[in-house]
Amino acid sequence: MSAQAPACQLLERQKDNYAALWAIGPPVDSWLIDQATGVVSGDFDALREWQAKGKQARTPFDLAAGEPFGKEIVLFWPKAHQLGIWWLKWLCEQLPEGTPIEIVGEHQGGIKRVPKMLDELGMPWDKRDNARRCSLFATRTVTLDSSSDSAWQTFETLGLILLSHPGVFGHGKVDEGTLLLLESLESSLPKKPLKVLDMGCGDGIISAWLAQRGHHVTAVDVSAFAVEACKRTLAANGLEGRVFSSDVFSALEGEQFDWIVSNPPFHKERDISYGPSQRLISAAPEHLNVGGRLILVANGFLPYPDHLQRAFQDFQTLADNRRFKVYGAIKSGR
Repeated sequence: MSAQAPACQLLERQKDNYAALWAIGPPVDSWLIDQATGVVSGDFDALREWQAKGKQARTPFDLAAGEPFGKEIVLFWPKAHQLGIWWLKWLCEQLPEGTPIEIVGEHQGGIKRVPKMLDELGMPWDKRDNARRCSLFATRTVTLDSSSDSAWQTFETLGLILLSHPGVFGHGKVDEGTLLLLESLESSLPKKPLKVLDMGCGDGIISAWLAQRGHHVTAVDVSAFAVEACKRTLAANGLEGRVFSSDVFSALEGEQFDWIVSNPPFHKERDISYGPSQRLISAAPEHLNVGGRLILVANGFLPYPDHLQRAFQDFQTLADNRRFKVYGAIKSGR
């Protein structure tokens, strides 16, 4: 089987043995999974693909500081450069000094900026190869002056303390659409505690806002960085809630809620992808109690009204600031 992802094709042509390879933050590619021993990733979709083939799969938060996991390391450079820097710092903390690391990525994903970043971190580097509009660099772990934990950002909004990590949606700032969503909820929230699902929780602003008002919150996200950020946000505000990984409703089989609230993603890396949002809307009625509500915010141009109409037969536009719209739909008893 040949590699499909361009960055993996560049690796494949190295003819290296890769007998004990650990892939860090990779795309899903069958050739890579077959070659490698294991993966460390913040993407639960990717982790599941590796686990399905009997490979070791961990999030960076599963590993204790300094816990060994491999000697042949390939870091796939992410679109978010601050996340790439975090991975480099984390690898330098996790692995013995002098451990070789290869870094691969697509030119349109910013891999060409990596030598400058390695220079700034004091990490030596060589360029190994360049093809398929990708580049491959070799470096080694060093002892760094600053820790990976310095990537966490803490900021305040709406009377809440938020903790955010590079790679989490809206890192370090409050999303305009989320603010519109919360503003529209303020007037319609009942006084009695609701069982609420925050789908795609990100840094946990929606979960914390709802928990602060006495509601029973379950928060899920497909990103390990978002799950960790949401947990830290709730803890920083002295609030409680269930937070765990789920690809849309995959980990919530048979569970129902009074409300499902979401600012769903529509990007997968650089591509527009409506898949998760469509699955959220179409399966929401199965996960709502009778009379329960789905409330979501989206860019005005996205085709969600059609999906809502199909899933619920009716919906309302609760708020519209021209850039974003907040939609609400109720599960009827029919």
